[in-house]
Amino acid sequence: MIEKILTAIEQYNTIIVHRHVRPDPDAYGSQGGLTALLKESFPEKKIYAVGQEEPTLNFLRSLDVIEDEVYKGALVIVCDTANQERIDDRRYTLGDKLIKIDHHPNTEPYGDLLWVDTNASSCSEMIYDFYLKGKDKGLKMNDEAARLLFAGIVGDTGRFLFPSSTEKTFTYAGELIHYNFSRTELFDKMYELDPNIIKLQGYILQNFELQPNGVASVMITKDLLNEYHARPAEASLLVGTLGDVKGIKAWVFFIEEDKQIRVRLRSKGPVINVVARKFNGGGHPLASGATIYSWDEVDEVVNELGKVCEAYTK
Repeated sequence: MIEKILTAIEQYNTIIVHRHVRPDPDAYGSQGGLTALLKESFPEKKIYAVGQEEPTLNFLRSLDVIEDEVYKGALVIVCDTANQERIDDRRYTLGDKLIKIDHHPNTEPYGDLLWVDTNASSCSEMIYDFYLKGKDKGLKMNDEAARLLFAGIVGDTGRFLFPSSTEKTFTYAGELIHYNFSRTELFDKMYELDPNIIKLQGYILQNFELQPNGVASVMITKDLLNEYHARPAEASLLVGTLGDVKGIKAWVFFIEEDKQIRVRLRSKGPVINVVARKFNGGGHPLASGATIYSWDEVDEVVNELGKVCEAYTK
């Protein structure tokens, strides 16, 4: 499949790279890393990375603004996006050929070519794998691509703390740090928080509820966001906050937006994407997302999460 994708890339003069809405570092890292890699390898081609910019990730890279006609005859590649509903910029259908590169469970196959590796720690890891397998055929890595891919790997592995970090993950990260970029500066920008967000983090630590079955939950309303001058995306950055709580098996953040409530699910062992699928979502076995439309549904989500925790044995 990697050879087929590389052949397709060689055949097109215009390549447009997409990723998912509400992006995280791996979405930016894989999309931007692939774009930088292809620009370095094929300077004669027109290569763009598109989508709505996320202010908290502007330090990684800025995105391109292109007109609809650019898609005519173009190759479109979507990174780190399990289903079409979550693809940022709906114009991805306007291209000539569509490629999916992803590491989430392939519950919704789409595209003319699909490369899905659920064993990969991140889509950024897959892009580096793509480079390694294609460097003898003209692919070239540069500092910018390396910086973005390293950021994506770090982000999706929780700084290598998650079980998804494999020997391959550490090997690839070890190779990427040989390129010229500042890891200190990158880590600072990835994990530093404004004082108001730190205070919101303090609220979370003081107000989460932990049940005897190992389920913890936090509700963050629009009023609470306004009180701390925080955006929903900034609140989502704090989902890992409860990971160090002793006795916790899985936890859920409910973050209110204008017309919906985002459900952020995390786990230390129980498979939780089965819960996410019941509430308009999906994702990884230990890190998933969903959507509900009323606070009345909160108890139902927590109860379903409780069932998988009660059934879980190491």
